[in-house]
Amino acid sequence: MGNTASSGKPKSVSGAVYIAPKGSTLPTDASTALDAAFKSVGYISDDGLTNAMGLSSEEKKAWGGLVVMSTITEVTDEFKFTMISPQNEEALKLVFGDDNVTISSGKLTIKKNGKEPVEHAFVFEMIVCGKAKRIVVPQGKLKETGDVTYNDADEVGYEVTIAALADSNDNTHYEYMTT
Repeated sequence: MGNTASSGKPKSVSGAVYIAPKGSTLPTDASTALDAAFKSVGYISDDGLTNAMGLSSEEKKAWGGLVVMSTITEVTDEFKFTMISPQNEEALKLVFGDDNVTISSGKLTIKKNGKEPVEHAFVFEMIVCGKAKRIVVPQGKLKETGDVTYNDADEVGYEVTIAALADSNDNTHYEYMTT
C-alpha cells in the first residue's frame, strides 16, 4: 500500500454518511453498491468525520514496581459528525427518532422527547490516498447530540456522536479500502 500521506475526502460531496435499519445487508468491500436500505443523511460539515477510538487498561505490579500484568478494562469506538442538510429526513430521524419526524403534504413536523434511540447500521464513504475507503458500523446508536445554532453566519447543523456497538463477532466496525 505504500507510505503515502493523505487526507480523507468524502467519496461524494452530497453523500458520504449512510444509515439503514439494524440488520440490513452490510457491504463487505469498498466498492460494491450499497444495499437500497442505506439512505444518505445529506451534506456533512467541513469538519468531516472523527473516529474516537479508546482503549484503557489496568496494570498490576509486583513488589518492587515491576509491571507483571496488563488487562484491558475498556474499549470504545465512536464516530462524530455534523449533518448540515436540516431538512434531510434521514438526518432528522437519526437525531429525533423515526417516530418523531413526519413529512406529509409538504409539511415537516418534529417532536423532541426522551425516547431511547434505536440502533442503526452506518456506512461512511471516503477517498484516502486516491482510493475508495468504506467504514461499516453494523450496530451504531446515537450517543450524544450537540447544540443547534441559528445565526447569519453558520449553517444549521445537527452534531451527533454515534457509539459503535459490538456485533455478533465482537467487532465494533469494519474498514475496507481498494488497493
